[in-house]
Amino acid sequence: MPRTAANPDSLHGLEPYKETKGEEYMNEKQQEHFRNLLLAWKAELMAEVDRTVSHMKDEAANFPDPADRASQEEEFSLELRTRDRERKLIKKIDATLELIDQDEYGFCEACGVEIGIRRLEARPTATLCVDCKTLAEIKEKQISG
Repeated sequence: MPRTAANPDSLHGLEPYKETKGEEYMNEKQQEHFRNLLLAWKAELMAEVDRTVSHMKDEAANFPDPADRASQEEEFSLELRTRDRERKLIKKIDATLELIDQDEYGFCEACGVEIGIRRLEARPTATLCVDCKTLAEIKEKQISG
């Protein structure tokens, strides 16, 4: 997540949301901020996909040396794995945008409490509050050993 030199707190080119005293949680202004944040993040990821495709087309070569060919294949494999993770993240971003459209964004899907602006700034796709996420991680550790 790139931060600008002018403002290291900038996320995807957007300033963090500044709450005003007495402001209602997840009002239209906040929803619009997070919608813009998610759309900017998605645009960055889509640009990376385009860059990867053009890079792979430009760099694809049939090297006569097996070591060179193996190095290139490994590089492409790593890039494709990264893009696959980003593809899954794009799906998560789209699901989060749906939550905003349904006025369900910003509330824990397990217990219903407010997730919190600061947590959503750090992880805009969060669906659990800190407490529920912590419990889920503890359960996961107990199950997987």
